[in-house]
Amino acid sequence: MRRIILALLLSLALPVAAQSTPPKKLVPIPEPPEMPLPPPSAGSEQDASLEPQVTIIKRGQDTVEEYRSNGQLYMIKVTPRIGLPYYLIDNRGDGTFATRSDMDQGIRPPMWVIHRF
Repeated sequence: MRRIILALLLSLALPVAAQSTPPKKLVPIPEPPEMPLPPPSAGSEQDASLEPQVTIIKRGQDTVEEYRSNGQLYMIKVTPRIGLPYYLIDNRGDGTFATRSDMDQGIRPPMWVIHRF
């Protein structure tokens, strides 16, 4: 029993003794680096080149939106008068546009009818 108490006292005394000894060599902390400059304002030419250019065309009662980046057409959104909008996307950059059904490539997520009106 005495050995257990002695071991317990030593295990408590060693961390206290380790904390009471001063460190041998202190190294000063270096100054933090300067903060970088803020990004350019929203109206700069650099930001304008990053955003896509959108051209909206009315064809009959349909609306066609053409999305261009660096002058190259990469996506077309067609919004018919009746029905849901659909997208034509140039995946490869060769001018061949694929519809949503062409982009499936055999991957079909499971779908269930939740409610019918």
